[in-house]
Amino acid sequence: MALSVGQKAGWGLADMGIVVFVIVKQLLILNFLTAFLGVPVGVAGLVTTAVLIIDMITDPLIGYLSDRTNGRWGRRAPWIFWGALVMAAGMVGMFAVPEGLGSTGNLTWVIAFFIVATIGFTMVAIPYSAQAGEITTDPKERSSMTGFRMAFASIGILIGGALIPGLASGFGYATAALLVCPLVIGAIWLSIFATRNAPRGEAPEDISVARAFGMVMSNKPFIVLVMIYGIMTLAVALITAGLPFGALYLILDNGETALSGAAQALTVLSLMFAAFVVGSILSQAVWVLLSHRMGKVMALALGLVLYMVLLYVLYRALPSVNVTAIAGLFVIAGFTNGSYQQIPWAIYPDLMDITRRESGIAIEGAFSAIWLFGQKLANAVAPAVLGLILASAGWQETTEGAVEQTQGALETLQLSITLIPAGILGVACLALVFVYLPMQRRALG
Repeated sequence: MALSVGQKAGWGLADMGIVVFVIVKQLLILNFLTAFLGVPVGVAGLVTTAVLIIDMITDPLIGYLSDRTNGRWGRRAPWIFWGALVMAAGMVGMFAVPEGLGSTGNLTWVIAFFIVATIGFTMVAIPYSAQAGEITTDPKERSSMTGFRMAFASIGILIGGALIPGLASGFGYATAALLVCPLVIGAIWLSIFATRNAPRGEAPEDISVARAFGMVMSNKPFIVLVMIYGIMTLAVALITAGLPFGALYLILDNGETALSGAAQALTVLSLMFAAFVVGSILSQAVWVLLSHRMGKVMALALGLVLYMVLLYVLYRALPSVNVTAIAGLFVIAGFTNGSYQQIPWAIYPDLMDITRRESGIAIEGAFSAIWLFGQKLANAVAPAVLGLILASAGWQETTEGAVEQTQGALETLQLSITLIPAGILGVACLALVFVYLPMQRRALG
């Protein structure tokens, strides 16, 4: 049965809420710890990584259980419903640090609520991602669904990367997070309602956790794609984690360009994310079309090449006092990032079909857990990598938002958000074309 436009768009809507937290953990936690709580950047990076690694332990269990959970509004829906509340509460809590706790108390408070928020994120993200493989088996419909999803995800990026920092500059981070919670929870709950009548796979037969994940691991093209997507995510997560520092130290508004007023009103960071989101939203239909014309893998490879070119241009342009020119580059960055956002999520459900066809067993939750494992591992490693790189260059933490940095530290930051990620994307692109693509062709015929 074909999905209606409302069902496809409704399914995609949930990612608007999910991505808000993804951006918060990638973009704001490391900067919040170092620039406002005075935690050394190396320590902050390692702590952030440790929390996200702990969270990955819950992924297989929630994926396995979601395969076996039915609710009034569909399979897996109870996990998504309650997870939205847990994620939102944890997101607010980790910024609501009471005064007088001291450095150790501050760090402990943030860690505790970060763990709560990441568990809530897992409760939502794994069952939600699993639905992509069960509500349709048509590859073109999956591309269309993913296009809707990533358009809404772009709005989530805007909320997490532009709206929250903008609100935080006036009201503080905790209040800013609280103000966007209705958008986060509402998007996820509306998605549950919109897809309540969408097709659902039957719950799998009673198989063990070990057998379920053994079946996933035996799907070699899927595992290779997980690794490649993890490599791509590492590059993007490095950029995201370093961007708040770049907005403070490398993009210096001189007040003389067309968007200077916007930069002063929104903050430079919010303006850059707004520009990025414009490019991302504009790109979604283009990447769907190119996926149909070129095939998903080659369209993704094209996007990665364009992304690398953009990062090189950005490296040459920074540091800059022209916020208008840099915002223009961020529009293009959003366009190229659209391929990374959209296409892998349209590819991986196709690979679930291999296992379902061979075994007759639907274990989309187990697949989703492994898929997100690669993404979460990369997102966990990135803050530690960036923190160690900046610490080795003598980066200075502060409680005032900004402090004078050495020229060497600034040059290292510039490399960390441009050429280093470009090199990582190059590795992913080569692996995609020369390792994954031949495997996919053999597996799918």
